[in-house]
Amino acid sequence: MFHAGGASYDLFMGRYSAPLAAEFVDALNPVAGQQVLDVGCGPGALTSALATRLGPAAVAACDPSPGFVDECAKRNPGVEVQVGKAEAIPFTDARFDLAAAQLVLHFVANAPAAADELRRGVRPGGTVAACVWDAEREMDVLRAFWDAVHEVDPDVSDTTRELRFGRPGEIARLFVDADLVDINETTIEVHTTYVDFDEVWTGFQAGIGPAGAHCVALPALQQALLRDRLYEQLGSPPGPITLTAVARSVTAVREVP
Repeated sequence: MFHAGGASYDLFMGRYSAPLAAEFVDALNPVAGQQVLDVGCGPGALTSALATRLGPAAVAACDPSPGFVDECAKRNPGVEVQVGKAEAIPFTDARFDLAAAQLVLHFVANAPAAADELRRGVRPGGTVAACVWDAEREMDVLRAFWDAVHEVDPDVSDTTRELRFGRPGEIARLFVDADLVDINETTIEVHTTYVDFDEVWTGFQAGIGPAGAHCVALPALQQALLRDRLYEQLGSPPGPITLTAVARSVTAVREVP
């Protein structure tokens, strides 16, 4: 689901992750002189926002996909980018003032291990942060997609409502279990405008994430039916369409001994 190139990712999720990264960084408010880490960087939306704020020498990043690592490094010269999972961050203990994971906890195999690794990566007094798509307010585009999928095949599971850590308190509890303190939770709302419905549909055909993987795995006839139902779910837009996504953001602190 996450081995496509950066351009394919941008078609589908990058148009949301880039504005989300800008808002996320504004909320975290890192300051000059701090060292920061982007965990699960993908092609580099959050990495770029951090590098713009602090300069590339202050930023490191990791991702389990070698293709995304290469793309992130190419887009962010001077940032140290390594292959590595959130459950096994490839950087030394207590190196960073801030470790952040954007749109990652939905997909990690071992979330408690990832939380422990985020804590390990920051200095005492350092900040750990994560944001994921909110499971209650969701993304307009994914909600419409899965509603359309159910019209074509009612037996298909709705993975948008199965994504972990998108409900109030879920990330907070994960961070408490990782012995983090001073936990704060909020939401971030972002918007994107598509030129037309064809641009929406092209994003799903990139095959990114559970929705894209489901789309491209369908036979041609079912894809055509799904396209028609999605068009109707989005109100049969004749031209540009603006859609909203809401993320749940949580910060915590590694306690000073």
